[in-house]
Amino acid sequence: MKTIAVSNYPLLSFEFIRAYLITMRPYLLFVSGITGMTGIALSGNNDLIRIILIFIASFLSYGFGQALTDCFQMDTDSISSPYRPLTQGRINKVQVMSISAAGLIFCVSIFSYYNSYNLILGIISACGLVTYTFFKRKWWGGPFYNSWIVALLFLISYYSAAGRMVFEYSLSFSLTIVTVFFGYANFVLSGYFKDISADAATGYITLPVKFGRKVSVVVSDAFALIAAVSCGIIILSKLSPDNKMSGMFFYLFGITLSLVSQIKLHNIKTDEGAHTAISLTVHSYILLLSSVTVMNKPTWNIFLAVYYLLFNIIMRLRPTKYQI
Repeated sequence: MKTIAVSNYPLLSFEFIRAYLITMRPYLLFVSGITGMTGIALSGNNDLIRIILIFIASFLSYGFGQALTDCFQMDTDSISSPYRPLTQGRINKVQVMSISAAGLIFCVSIFSYYNSYNLILGIISACGLVTYTFFKRKWWGGPFYNSWIVALLFLISYYSAAGRMVFEYSLSFSLTIVTVFFGYANFVLSGYFKDISADAATGYITLPVKFGRKVSVVVSDAFALIAAVSCGIIILSKLSPDNKMSGMFFYLFGITLSLVSQIKLHNIKTDEGAHTAISLTVHSYILLLSSVTVMNKPTWNIFLAVYYLLFNIIMRLRPTKYQI
């Protein structure tokens, strides 16, 4: 499908800002937000100003990164997502790349202010975003390549909050990285289920394109199981009277939605029928990391509940139910 021939919105006009926000996928900012929040929680830092600034940088980083990677995937997105402003030609790649680069520099600047080593990690992350499309075309690369970038965001947030390079080898810390890595990898892989036809037509040999839905959903099951088990071990190791109820609630809610998501993935017959299962993997990811966060910061339980509620509201406001 060709892009629709329309005039670009002027840069920074109201129409452009609205179109760019749609391109950022506001509901997915909650994914990077909770990832950063988990890193902050594990650092033990209680400096409110620092926590707020690191959270803002984490929250926004997904949107800027998503908009940037969209610039390199317009071939397949033009088929699978013709409703996006970028594929419609209402905003162009130069505009989006400029704003995205500026936004990512802003986020990295905050991270680097609190820990100068994050400048190196931020540059590595940016390189990962720019090169992601190449690895998405490889059936063995996409989910894992995307996941290391998100796992690095967790470390960047942790190092920013800690204010120094702390090499943590505790079981809980290591399993948190595993939860982030495989929980996000499952979201990426499930997301490919809605683009199989478009990816096949444009040379993206993703796992579902290469091996079909039946094989891919088994791999997805494995990712979901690893994330659920690793998170469960963290929760059980940190149970206490102070954080038992809220941590277990987030965890049990998260694995329940994960189970429902996997069942729905097994029943997918068409690309158009995948969006519900995909959205549930996002819910599960946020809830699982919320459980880890509240186990380390029990007083954040109300904030995390409100955070999840806001995520649900923003999800309902997305332009189309097929945009995940």
